[in-house]
Amino acid sequence: MEHPHLPRAQGADAAGHLPDAVRHPPWLLWAASGLAIATAIVALVGWIIDRGHAFAFDRSILLAMRRTGDMPHPIGPAWLEGLMIDITTLGGGLTLTLIVVLTVSFLAIRRLWLTAGLVVTATVLGSLVIHIAKEVIARPRPQVVDHLVHVSSLSFPSGHSANSAIVYLTIATLLVQIVDTRAARNFILITAGLLVAAIGCSRVYLGVHWPTDVLAGWSFGIFWALGWWALGAWIRIRRSVD
Repeated sequence: MEHPHLPRAQGADAAGHLPDAVRHPPWLLWAASGLAIATAIVALVGWIIDRGHAFAFDRSILLAMRRTGDMPHPIGPAWLEGLMIDITTLGGGLTLTLIVVLTVSFLAIRRLWLTAGLVVTATVLGSLVIHIAKEVIARPRPQVVDHLVHVSSLSFPSGHSANSAIVYLTIATLLVQIVDTRAARNFILITAGLLVAAIGCSRVYLGVHWPTDVLAGWSFGIFWALGWWALGAWIRIRRSVD
């Protein structure tokens, strides 16, 4: 694991060995391609939407989330709406900021400076890219069904979906590089993945995003996390051999 007394091989154990989660080549190529693909996805889908193209399944899925003949009310039992509102807050700006602050504080206490620095840089830059994409593409919110929560920003890409993927998946992929058991690594990745999936689905269920908004947000966040995982792995490998 990452060790404060091994500054040249941050992420190595006492014998200087790096976890298997770090050694997956090619690190620089994965980093470059991950970030490039993430940017391309936002640009391409945004270009299509910006030119007035509509996706039939967007409307169909939103309508499927409402009761037939009773559009103001979502499908499912009464408690499901409240649950979805609670889940969607896990992807809100305040919650994500708190998660990053707590994670970085814990890493700083453990003197895991490399991981802490990567988490801060990745999450801040990723959030900035999403904000810029929203302003440039300027897709309005869907008006097919009633919104079950208040929204005021633009629609594409879904900020909750993208930022939750950026934060939870980036933290998860960087943490698995300093965790020394497979079970713990699997738990971290699966938990982060389920959180991101649930948050994105909640945005469609609540009627505040087109499904394509969520798909683009997920795609960007996943590739963004992959890029930062690869960058972190490359740095650890370089430090272990210097």
